[in-house]
Amino acid sequence: MDTLSYKTISANKKTVDKQWLLVDAEGETLGRLASKVAKMLRGKHKPNFTPHVDCGDNVVVINAEKIHLSGNKWETKTYLRYTGYPGGQRSTSATELLQKNPGRIVEKAVKGMLPKNKLGADLFRNLKVYVGPTHGQEAQKPTVINLKDFN
Repeated sequence: MDTLSYKTISANKKTVDKQWLLVDAEGETLGRLASKVAKMLRGKHKPNFTPHVDCGDNVVVINAEKIHLSGNKWETKTYLRYTGYPGGQRSTSATELLQKNPGRIVEKAVKGMLPKNKLGADLFRNLKVYVGPTHGQEAQKPTVINLKDFN
């Protein structure tokens, strides 16, 4: 075999093939859903994956309020934020966040699994999370993905 005839193909903005994917979060465990969605956003499921390029797909998640958490995480899992003032650390339980903004739970889980740099911020913009079965991306004709079959 002539190894000089093979070229390593590196994706860039012009050669990347971005698609729209639709994921139903009903009955899914939060962490398992988030890891698979992060993999789709990053593009690791594609053969032309390039680590420093946004070669992932656009992902639409519906039914975010029907997510499942194991054990008693609804009461014990806390989300922390900081106001910027002394003594300004605020905490919210998963139940409170579900009542206030159910989509935020999925967004926080996925964002924590993306790179912590400019590329991760760009990838996070490709995620759309909706409460309920309707979404605003009908014009893009997203492909429905079954997470049970996705590795």
